[in-house]
Amino acid sequence: MMTKISDLPPGVLGFEVSGRLRREDYQDVLAPALREAATQGAVRVVIVMPKYEGFTSGALWQDLKLGVENWHTWKRIALVTDIEWMIHGVDWFGWMTPGEVKHFSMAERAAAISWAAG
Repeated sequence: MMTKISDLPPGVLGFEVSGRLRREDYQDVLAPALREAATQGAVRVVIVMPKYEGFTSGALWQDLKLGVENWHTWKRIALVTDIEWMIHGVDWFGWMTPGEVKHFSMAERAAAISWAAG
């Protein structure tokens, strides 16, 4: 499940992930918010993931599609997690994402929001 985080600085989108990600999470929550942000110029996102329980194949396809839509508008992606393999994934493959991507620990959530807004 993906829920939108409120009370973020203007221009910053935030999402908290819990449970298993489904296609509907991308279609109903993430995609509309990202499309709206792209029309306003820059996409700045904070994703908070305390734990990871996987995603459906439909969610994987939606994830891949969203990454290439409005490629030039992506500015910053802050991943807030303590999940070891995701931390390494950002280090190893972050260069492949649009815009800047940076990992923050769960204790650094406020710093992640500040960085994304910058």
